[in-house]
Amino acid sequence: MEVIFKIVRQQPKGLPKLQSYRLEVEGRNTILECLNRIKWEIDGSLAFRKNCRNTICGSCTMRINGRSALACKENVGSEISRFPQVNSTNLPEITIAPLGNFPVIKDLVTEMKSFWDNLEAIDPYVSTQGRNIPEREFLQTPKERSQLEASGNCILCGACYSECNAREVNPDFVGPHALAKAQRMVKDSRDSQKEERLDRYKQGIEGVWGCTRCYMCNEVCPMEVQPMDRIGEIKQEILARNNHGASRPIRHRKVLVDLVKAGGWVDERKFGIQVVGNYFRDLQGLMSLAPLGLRMIAKGKFPLTFEASEGTQEVRSLIESVKESYEG
Repeated sequence: MEVIFKIVRQQPKGLPKLQSYRLEVEGRNTILECLNRIKWEIDGSLAFRKNCRNTICGSCTMRINGRSALACKENVGSEISRFPQVNSTNLPEITIAPLGNFPVIKDLVTEMKSFWDNLEAIDPYVSTQGRNIPEREFLQTPKERSQLEASGNCILCGACYSECNAREVNPDFVGPHALAKAQRMVKDSRDSQKEERLDRYKQGIEGVWGCTRCYMCNEVCPMEVQPMDRIGEIKQEILARNNHGASRPIRHRKVLVDLVKAGGWVDERKFGIQVVGNYFRDLQGLMSLAPLGLRMIAKGKFPLTFEASEGTQEVRSLIESVKESYEG
């Protein structure tokens, strides 16, 4: 079948543009095979990255029909069935673009310095002290090793980083790839710096609290690492070690859970006071709430009473079940 590949090309001193290529292909052909043919048979100036061709190295990640994926993994047939786009000639189309959240060097090749710098920032190595065990093996139980499997599957392809909404608006956020590796360090029984790591990973919006829980990283991960779930595991470790007064992000999470457990949903009268005002301990935080509170009262938006929702006991049981699953 004939397919039109629309590829985002970079222009010298100009804006990117879409360039179309017609190619006779079969449904089983991968997107990478098609790009190779375009480069070898039609346009040798097309630039893209590739290496293993077996979904191991992560080099060929790009946006295929609007989502980040491995070009060596996705094939023409599945793309056409998933996104049945056709043009005026009634031929199917597949659009290919460079990764998001990365500066573009040329065509589908991006600059990945920030990606590697942010990975380095979380110190993704077993601590020196933890390695200093002479004349013996590093022994782990099957249970200890199983906690590293998901994050250990990461091939650092950049798909999650490309689709991360938090990274798009917050350049300080290290990204889901780095925090997935951070979870591996937190769970690794050989590491001797767990507490120091948790203290570092909880700081500001560059760490775990910068995640907006949009699920995009989980959606596009080709290796089922589920980075957002790994970030959630780090949060649980942090929350278990800190009280409500530790910091606003920690307090936000704890207060939200406490209020939902108490009434089935959030009591808005208490939420701001407990989170921003730190239970009346933070006078500056309380004063910052005053303008919003007055506007809400003036517009009749401030709830004067609170009624627990139906099924509060069921909600409470669900929260406890989730908590037990994380702890288990």
